Amino acid sequence: MSGKLRLGVNIDHVATVRNARGGDNPDPVRAALLAQEAGADGITAHLREDRRHIRDEDMAAIKAAISIPLNFEMAATDEMQAVALATQPHAVCLVPERREERTTEGGLDVAGDDNRLSTYIAPFKAAGTRVSLFIGADERQVRAAARIGADIIELHAGAYCDAHAEGRFDVRDAEFAKLRDMATLAHSLGLEVHAGHGFTFESVKPIAALPEMVELNIGHFLIGEAIFTGLASSITEMRRLMDEARA
Repeated sequence: MSGKLRLGVNIDHVATVRNARGGDNPDPVRAALLAQEAGADGITAHLREDRRHIRDEDMAAIKAAISIPLNFEMAATDEMQAVALATQPHAVCLVPERREERTTEGGLDVAGDDNRLSTYIAPFKAAGTRVSLFIGADERQVRAAARIGADIIELHAGAYCDAHAEGRFDVRDAEFAKLRDMATLAHSLGLEVHAGHGFTFESVKPIAALPEMVELNIGHFLIGEAIFTGLASSITEMRRLMDEARA
């Protein structure tokens, strides 16, 4: 595979800052529009069950405002299914979710829950919404995702990114090899391959260079960097590094 690698910008933590004080600022919709103008290929937002950052009204407003695809991250619950079907995003990304976690930890156990998930995603498939599953770089999970009819897998890159940041380069290289191998397998099974969780300017290029990789979803780092350089600048630099790696 070749071609431009897509960048999905996750705007959850704009809403985190807003909710810390209440009120309407900073506005996630404005962030989504700025990201779009800066070259994002899609917007990702996670509507959590506890509504700790993105809210229902944010999802509807973002969908109405942007002209690029909306990726609706969600737990595989009846409540979230109803909201997502009403929102009609370009794609849904099913993620594991626990109330006590600070961020999404680990990937879905698709192999252990394949019967339920196969039934769960059927209404999205019928509605023409693409279905992505957020999974670890594990062969059982990749094969299960293909078996139940997912369109996309998003590989959890957190262990690779953490090891890179901490200077544990032997672990980083082992985690990279898992991501590389599972991207190759997924592509051979007809799955579109994305990756996300923890990317920075320093860690993104090896994953961006993988020929099977179609999209990277990046949020927390870009929003943090925006405090110092502005959102457009942080997205532009990430876009540059991704393009350089792919070239």
